[in-house]
Amino acid sequence: MKKKSIWIIDDDSIYKFVIQKLIAKTDLFENVKTFSNGEEASIALKNELNLMTQLPDIILLDIEMPLMDGWEFMSEIDTLKPKIEEKNIKIFMSSSSIAHEDKIKVDNNPDIKGYLTKPISLEDLLKIAL
Repeated sequence: MKKKSIWIIDDDSIYKFVIQKLIAKTDLFENVKTFSNGEEASIALKNELNLMTQLPDIILLDIEMPLMDGWEFMSEIDTLKPKIEEKNIKIFMSSSSIAHEDKIKVDNNPDIKGYLTKPISLEDLLKIAL
């Protein structure tokens, strides 16, 4: 099985450290990039498109972040859709929030493959990678 690339977009440095350790245990990912907010990730995504380099297979996207939150990042994704559609990036919202309205927004957004409650488990990672 070909290893995948994954981006983690989250402002919590402890969470990013823990999830990177879990990712390493799966041996399913070869390229892991982290970003502290949606704006950083949006800039990186546009750069990857301009350079025609590797786009991520999977994005773990936090909802609440400074500068650009997860929903604002998804609005950016909408503007880039024609350029990234063929890549079929799987985006999963991840949050420690149990806000029902966030889960409804995820369910109503066809570009988001699912909602993962933090902390994300090894089993969660295995499910989204396969």
